[in-house]
Amino acid sequence: MENLAIRLEGEIVVLEPLQPAHADELWAAAQAPEIWQWLAHINESREYFDRWLELTLEASADGREGPFAVRGRAEGKVVGSSRYLGVRPADRVVEIGWTWFNPSAWRSGVNLETKLLMLGHAFDDLGCVRVELKTDARNERSRAAIAALPAQFEGVLRKHMIVPDVGQRDTAYFSVLDDEWPTVRANLERRLRH
Repeated sequence: MENLAIRLEGEIVVLEPLQPAHADELWAAAQAPEIWQWLAHINESREYFDRWLELTLEASADGREGPFAVRGRAEGKVVGSSRYLGVRPADRVVEIGWTWFNPSAWRSGVNLETKLLMLGHAFDDLGCVRVELKTDARNERSRAAIAALPAQFEGVLRKHMIVPDVGQRDTAYFSVLDDEWPTVRANLERRLRH
């Protein structure tokens, strides 16, 4: 799939294809420790963060991932990141994941509009028939947010992966299918208006 990460603009956020120039703003956004309970602690050191960014940019350059820096329109600051990964062009499937935001953006509509823009690009532009989302099975906040899209809960893969700094993880899987997308889009648009 070509053009995974393109500039996507909403009313609350602008998703910018991740570039080295985003490093300092992303590093600043990543400093709140509560972000990293269920993800690798990329805020642990600047060296660790820079390596994460380097690997992310490599995955983007070879088409394995489509990462974004998420910029809040109101203040003009980068507030976090999300990406397409698990790209399977032959199956017309992508995953939306590695999503994290500074707590200043929590409950502000940033995550809702980020998902709306990314799901829209996946279904409407990339021709996907399935978009996957997954999270640590213990991450109740993330599971509730994904279920509220609404994405269909598909089950838990036990001892699915080892997450650096977190450990062994059971993974809760969700998906949105192309024929569900109009309902999901309408729900996200309604939630963003209220």
